[in-house]
Amino acid sequence: MQITDWTDYGLFAAVARHGSLARAARETGLSQATLSRRMTALEQRTGRRLFAHGAAGYTPTTEGRALLERAKKMEAAARCIAHWSAEQSGAPRVRVSAGTWTTLYLSRNLSTYWTRSDRWTPEFVSCNLDMDIERREVDIGIRNRRPDHDWLAGRRTGHVEHAVYAVSEDVEGWIGPSDDTATLPSEAWTVANHGSELVAVSNDPQVRMALAQSGVGRVVLPTFAADTAPGLTRVSGIIEALTSEEWLVCHQDTRHDAAIRAALDAIAGMLARPRPLRDDAESPTLNVG
Repeated sequence: MQITDWTDYGLFAAVARHGSLARAARETGLSQATLSRRMTALEQRTGRRLFAHGAAGYTPTTEGRALLERAKKMEAAARCIAHWSAEQSGAPRVRVSAGTWTTLYLSRNLSTYWTRSDRWTPEFVSCNLDMDIERREVDIGIRNRRPDHDWLAGRRTGHVEHAVYAVSEDVEGWIGPSDDTATLPSEAWTVANHGSELVAVSNDPQVRMALAQSGVGRVVLPTFAADTAPGLTRVSGIIEALTSEEWLVCHQDTRHDAAIRAALDAIAGMLARPRPLRDDAESPTLNVG
């Protein structure tokens, strides 16, 4: 079969990974309706049923899982080509994936650990899901746990703590995640402990902070992001159940690539510094060596 549109296979991989049109839409920037049409057309073109549709969402069938493995190789090749292309036009891009608050922290402080003369160009991907390093979806991931695959190398940069914030201790209602976005431990904790007290919800952590700043309710946030947020104050102690390690992760095969190595060292140094929004910081434990 002649492949006429590589894009559809990339879109298929996004839907198959997430098992949800809504989440794939956030990753790809396309509407759910467009993704649904493209997946239907792909099934017709391949003559194979790729998804089982139901309450659980878009679950890949046996044929779908087989195609996903092939699509991963295609995406890995695409990333290699992108790196090759970038090398011809300037410092190669290094794609860094992190959650909302860490991405904002790294972006706002970029000038303290990177300059235009450096050997790498930062490309930030804000995503609260683990993006795939194996197939080069990203080059570096910042995660809340030690890497659990042999082909991943990791460096611990510290830890992240959470607390409850509001405009004052008198605020009683709670702000939580939308029904289809409870993927973060802090979101799950809020639903499990205060689900019946929710007065407002959003799928965007920054919107939840803004709602708290408006006085609508209480919200759980990482301390490094919220301790100096205008109008907010801590109204609880540290939530020990949400304290997690912070790890800088990359692929074993790429950790010595000049651009990725430079990015690892720069970002690790930045994350290990005492943050102005946090009382303490731990020295990094080197494991990417």
